Amino acid sequence: MDKMRAKELVAAERERVEAALASIRGEGREESTADAPTGDYNNENLYEDELAAGQEGDLRRRLEAVERAEERLAAGTYGLSVRSGEPIPDGRLEAEPLAELTVDEEPGGTKRW
Repeated sequence: MDKMRAKELVAAERERVEAALASIRGEGREESTADAPTGDYNNENLYEDELAAGQEGDLRRRLEAVERAEERLAAGTYGLSVRSGEPIPDGRLEAEPLAELTVDEEPGGTKRW
């Protein structure tokens, strides 16, 4: 993959993740709870709070993967499997710019950043 295209993909992913994190952190929980009785808030929003916390954790891990991709770009190893050194196909990198492994190397067919 062309280095400039790779940088564009990784930069776009960083921007997307950072925007999503900002959105989660910026949600006006105080505003949404100001008029609600405490019991209503606890019952109705507990799920949403837990979901937001889980999403934030996922996004933080994704941001760590962005940082690793940026390190590989700087080192000239972006697009190579971190396990085997085999090239990761451009199509895979277009779909998943943070891919660290080839599809064949993925454990159990799950994504790993």
